[in-house]
This record gives sequence, C-alpha cells and structure tokens, in this order.
Amino acid sequence: MRILLVEDELDMASWLVRALTQSGFVADHAPDARTAEAFMAGTEYDAIVLDLRLPDKHGLSVLADMRNSDDRTPVLILTAQGALQDRVRGLNLGADDFLTKPFELAELEARLAALVRRSRGKQHPRLQCASLSYDSESHAFTLRGTLLPLTPREQAALTALLMRSGAPVGKSQLFAKVFTNDSTAGPDAIEVVLHRLRRKLADSDVRIVTVRGLGYMLESIADGSSGARAAATA
Repeated sequence: MRILLVEDELDMASWLVRALTQSGFVADHAPDARTAEAFMAGTEYDAIVLDLRLPDKHGLSVLADMRNSDDRTPVLILTAQGALQDRVRGLNLGADDFLTKPFELAELEARLAALVRRSRGKQHPRLQCASLSYDSESHAFTLRGTLLPLTPREQAALTALLMRSGAPVGKSQLFAKVFTNDSTAGPDAIEVVLHRLRRKLADSDVRIVTVRGLGYMLESIADGSSGARAAATA
C-alpha cells in the first residue's frame, strides 16, 4: 500500500515514515504543498495523509485542487486543529477521514486500511492466486495457509503483482510501487527484490515470470490460469 505523507513537522514525518514502513506501507514524504503536488502528478497513491498547516499552502486548498481535478485518492486529514469548523470544511471539500494530533499509530494505520478498503469497493478484500493469498485487513500474505514472511519492499512488490495477477506489470511501474521517490536505488534494484521473492515462492504453485518487453507477471502453475480473484471475507 503506497501512502503520501504531507507533513511539515520533520521529526514527526520521519517517525511516521519509519513506523509505516515497518508496518508494510511504502511511504513518501512531502514537507510542503509544492512537493506533494509534484509527487501526486507522477505517482499513483492508495491514500494521502494531509496536514493542514503547510508552509506554502493550506492543506484544504491542496484537497480542493485535488477534487477539482477529479483526483479521487482517499485523503485523511491529520492536524493539530480539532475545531469543528475545520472538520466540517474538510469533509465538505472531499476529505475521507479526519484524525487530530496527538494520535495513536495503530489508529492511523487502521483508518488508512479502512479508507483503501472503501475506495476499492470491498468491505474486507482478499486477493488470491492459487494458494497465495493477501488479506488487506491484516496486511498479511499466506502461502498454502502459512504466513509468508516478507520485507516491506517484498510485500509492496508482491501486492502490486497479485493485484494484476495474470497481466504483466511494467518494470518502472513496479519500481514506483516498491521504492520511495527519494530512494537512491537504481532501476535494476527491483530485480534484487524479485529474486528474493522468487526464492520464497519456490516449490509453490505460483511463480513470477518475466514477460519480455512488458515487465513481470505473477501466475498460477497448478492449472495454467493466472487470474487473481477478490473475495469478501466476514
């Protein structure tokens, strides 16, 4: 799950990016509106955490511009302002949720997961290809019913592949899902992540194949079909 954190308090932003990364998110940080808008123009995010008091532009103006341009990315407003009028105005402009500082990290993560679930139109989406399954509620992958231990980058890559199981994902698109915008990694770094994933999927009924000229694809070995299926769970 790729998140854009728009926050000008650098200490808080650094802590949040580390914490979200440890929880399996891929988090980019923008310290101001200009940087945030540049990120949004070049990257597709699953959700945005938006502070209101930014140094160059009010967060609600950023939100209004997003919605006016028909950007429907879920937005959670994160701010020290708890006044009712701020909440009402934010929600009226198209915010999806509102969390006031100070807050608990677990609550922020739960709210982000809920926003993404709702945006995808499923209450508890689960993606599956053969015996590989991903539950967005727990952010956990299982393989043949057993928890699959993954690093955050491995998890981001496998999520992107599973969401388009049976269809190739371009190398640059996959790189953008795995590495943050400020990463110094070269484009071939994605090969290292995929190599580790292939080792962890060895001897299973799914595999990652290279599609020449198109990218990489996750497919089922068992029956020759490779379509991921989404199912609602209680």
